[in-house]
Amino acid sequence: MSWRWRYENANGGEVTEGPLPREVFPSQADAESWLGENWKVLLNSGVEQVSLLDGDKVEYKAMSLRVE
Repeated sequence: MSWRWRYENANGGEVTEGPLPREVFPSQADAESWLGENWKVLLNSGVEQVSLLDGDKVEYKAMSLRVE
């Protein structure tokens, strides 16, 4: 299994431009820990929400990076 984050704009479209990290993680816990440490960097780079993928399977989607 390989876990990764898909970076999205507010409309759910994938954000692919810019110097965004393209990390791949061995576990869901590793991916979630990484996001907990890096969400502000992503938000400041134009990412509004993220989806977690396990290979091609979406584990959960459209998780906002904004504090509500």
